[in-house]
Amino acid sequence: MKTKSIVFMALVTFFLTGSAFTMYTKWVLIGQKEANYGPDRDVLKVTGNDIFKAIKIKVTDAGLDMMDMDIYFENGEKFNVAIRKNFKQGEESRVIDLPGNRRRIDRISFLYDTKGVMKGKANVLVFGKK
Repeated sequence: MKTKSIVFMALVTFFLTGSAFTMYTKWVLIGQKEANYGPDRDVLKVTGNDIFKAIKIKVTDAGLDMMDMDIYFENGEKFNVAIRKNFKQGEESRVIDLPGNRRRIDRISFLYDTKGVMKGKANVLVFGKK
């Protein structure tokens, strides 16, 4: 019985404090762009020296039609993401796994169109998973 209690307490402590794996795979904000009205192409320059294995996008403040997205890596490679999607305000994209598993991102290029001029400009937030 005492052994079961020790194991139970160890598991509770492990889950409450978080594991090293959980801490390492956390989503962090890479950057954000405010979309202009109408069709627009924007480039988000990624600063820092972080390595990511996946990204996701969240659209806030207004809806947005995403037509194209390209990710450029520090080594010069380009990754075209098939993401034609009509984002509603507050909606997130699927998780986009990066080729090669762990990459340094130089910049991300977006082609999009803000929906609903009366609702204001949409903000595009990009999160990376380390």
